[in-house]
Amino acid sequence: MLYDNHNRPITYVRLAVTDRCNLRCFYCMPEEGIKYLPKQALLTYEEIERLIKLLASMGVSKVRLTGGEPFVRNDLMELMSRIVETPGIKDVHLTTNGVLTAPHIPAMKKMGIASVNLSLDTLDKGRFHTITRRDEFDAVMNTYHQLIAHGIPTKINTVVMEGKNIEDIIPLVELTKNHPVDVRFIEEMPFNGEGTHYPVLTWTHKKILEYIQWHYPTLDKLKDAAHSTSYNYAVPGHKGTVGIIAAFSRTFCGTCNRIRVTAQGTLKTCLYDDGVLDIRKMMRDGCTDDELRSALSRAFNQRPADGFEAESNRKNHRPAHESMSTIGG
Repeated sequence: MLYDNHNRPITYVRLAVTDRCNLRCFYCMPEEGIKYLPKQALLTYEEIERLIKLLASMGVSKVRLTGGEPFVRNDLMELMSRIVETPGIKDVHLTTNGVLTAPHIPAMKKMGIASVNLSLDTLDKGRFHTITRRDEFDAVMNTYHQLIAHGIPTKINTVVMEGKNIEDIIPLVELTKNHPVDVRFIEEMPFNGEGTHYPVLTWTHKKILEYIQWHYPTLDKLKDAAHSTSYNYAVPGHKGTVGIIAAFSRTFCGTCNRIRVTAQGTLKTCLYDDGVLDIRKMMRDGCTDDELRSALSRAFNQRPADGFEAESNRKNHRPAHESMSTIGG
């Protein structure tokens, strides 16, 4: 097992394969988009495979591929297949916006992808266009129904935004009535690439829960899994569950078992840090696996206690001027 300096196990890596995205979501990037990295600045698939094999040898067993939108990068399915076959990797997951995903779902099922997180902030086509600044609602809903039909465990990730999608909270909870889906409501984070949207975050995890409980007084609290980022609930009689993620309040840091690697190969031991190791540079400078393993271990042993400490240690720009598309969603 691999542990950090706070005795938290590190078993899970979230790896962005691209910073590019085919949507322009309000909470992620400005309407005009962001300046994307040139192709040569991204980790190659060969570099990604090398890194995953090395992390697996150190104790990481779970991989989540993210972006940007992963499917805008060519040959993603081939990469996923190779990661699934990596010794030591037990579960491979995917986070996607669903625009390009549907045609790949049968192959993903056959491959054994453990679960898919589908970003979906509204069930209203007009509000979808307002939030994402793109007209792709039908494609995303087709992906959702295909995931359910193929029996791939599915989580919906919904960022709760004041003045944008509050009226969607209850319709999204209603999805759990007839579908075995986990709908997770996430506090809006400051990583939108253009500056803070609100002086104060009004829709905290507590307010989201109170709002749902007002509509569903019999809402049951479930036992949260080890290292869960969400507080989990169920409406009696519903097939699915409801989760609330305190992403801005950062109440789950004490059990965090995850690290992030950005598309350009920067290690983040916390979402809120500004990068602690340039893996791409080390690889391209010719480092050995032992040298890279040692550098990773040093980074894990200097991990901040929580997201607030990580944010206070930042040397570069404030979080609000980063985009989740660059960080890895």
